[in-house]
Order: sequence, then structure tokens, then C-alpha cells
Amino acid sequence: MLKKLFYKLTNKRKYLEYKSQISKNRRLNILKNGLEGEISKIQNIILNKKEISFLHSGHLGDIINSLPLIQKISENHRCSLYVRANKALPIKYRFYKNSKDLVFLDDKNVDMLIPLLKCQPFLHKVEKFENQKIDINLDLFRNLPINFNEDNIRWYSLLTGVHPDLSKPSLFVKENESFKNKVIIIRSTRRKNIFINYKFLTDYKDLIFVGLKEEYLDLKKDVSNLEFHDCRDFLEMAEIIKSGKFFLGNPSLGYVIAEGLKVPRLLENFPEYHVMNPVGSNAYDFYFQDHFEKLFSDLYLLKS
Repeated sequence: MLKKLFYKLTNKRKYLEYKSQISKNRRLNILKNGLEGEISKIQNIILNKKEISFLHSGHLGDIINSLPLIQKISENHRCSLYVRANKALPIKYRFYKNSKDLVFLDDKNVDMLIPLLKCQPFLHKVEKFENQKIDINLDLFRNLPINFNEDNIRWYSLLTGVHPDLSKPSLFVKENESFKNKVIIIRSTRRKNIFINYKFLTDYKDLIFVGLKEEYLDLKKDVSNLEFHDCRDFLEMAEIIKSGKFFLGNPSLGYVIAEGLKVPRLLENFPEYHVMNPVGSNAYDFYFQDHFEKLFSDLYLLKS
């Protein structure tokens, strides 16, 4: 630390070189101190076992993002997924969430997620984790010595070496006819793009918000004609998103579901943390207001 401070004060080039070398050494230490062995173990399991059990402890969107990988592996294996509740959230992650949140997923969120997971045809079994035998712990993606400010759906491929076709659906649900031709919206208050406002949506009809009630009330200040539906679980949320004209949202569980379903979708991307990228047809993201209004109009006029 003294050497780093000395270089910072006296020699900018030396400081940057030293800082870079420290970062490289840290990443190499992570790989060599256990992770390299875990990666080899995962590869051997995929090559040699016909039935594979996966564990994931959340967040919600991270679990949905693991499904393309599991779907790909299920082409030649029988796959089960176990979801763990109440895994402690490390202190370094807590500022991303509300201060009251001390775990990745509580029991309520797991119970709301499992009905959606049980609908997936490529999953042989889905259960809450209660010390069942696990072959591949997908939580290991958090230990990867990489820059996490990249497309988060690819983290599991970097962990396992398995690369699904991300242009294909990885979520499958039936439609809810009551929401046909509605614009389905979820906007998290945590990842708002500061360049964007939604006030122009008052010129459109059939706008349905299906996220948290407090998020709905926040957006309704700008969009007075916005309606609200309180979903009983994430299966119902997915069915509604599947049924709508298109989905609009910022980085959140709602957008991850829309991406998995491959419905027409519009992502208000987050400049500070760009980890989601639309892949496939009728899928767009934006940073700036003019683009937002043009893309929204294009999708609104899209024939069902």
C-alpha cells in the first residue's frame, strides 16, 4: 500500500503499471486458489454424467439468466434445479439493495419463483434447496475473476464452457388473454436512466404496470393513465409479459423474463451498469429520450 501511494504521488506511469499488476495477481490468485479446480470439475460432470443437479441462490434475475445454459445442457442430460433461500448477502453487495435486505432471496421470493421454474419443459425437477445432492453450484459465477460489467446472461457460459444460442427462448409459459395487446411495464426505481422520462406515455393507452406497488406509484406521477396489476407470483408475471403487445422496462426481473420469453421488448438501459443486451428480433435498448420515443412508437404500431 505504501509503494502504491508513493507511485501515485510521484510517478503516474509507475502507479498505473503497479495498479495493473496488482489486479492481474489478484485475478490469478482467485483462479489458482480453488476456482480452476472447480471449473475442471464442472467440465468433467457435464462430459460424464447423464443426470445433473444445479444449485442457485439468487438474485431472481440471475436465476432466470441461468436457464439458457441449463436448457442447452438438458439436450443431452436430465437436469434438476434447486433454489436456496436465505443465503446471506455479502456486505459489499448490500448497497445495491434496500438496507433491510440481508439475503439474496428470502422464502417468499423463492416460493413466488418456483411455479415459473416448474413450468419449464427442460427441467426434470425444481425444488427449494434442503441439502439435496448438488453436482454444479451456479453460485460460483460470483467468484469468476472477470469484469462483471458485461452481459450477465453470459456469466454462466464463462463458468461452464457451454454456450447456448441466446437468440432462442429459454422461458415457456401460456398466455393470459386478459392482457392481449397491452403494453406491459416494469420500471425499477433502483436503475433509472437519468437521461430518460416517461411523460410522453400519457399519449398512449393500454399501459399496465406489473412490478412492485411502490414502483408503480413512482411512475404514475408522470404517467397518469398507467394501470396496475398485482401479480400473485412470477409465473403470472411471465404469462402477462408473454401476452402483451410488447414489454418496456429497465434492468430488472421483468426485463430478464421478457428476454427469456423473446417477446417484443424495449430496454431502458442503465449507463452506470450495462449488463443487459437485447438479443433477437423486435428487441431494442436505448440511453436517450429521442430514441426511446421513436422505438416505443415503432413497437406500439407493430402488428400482433
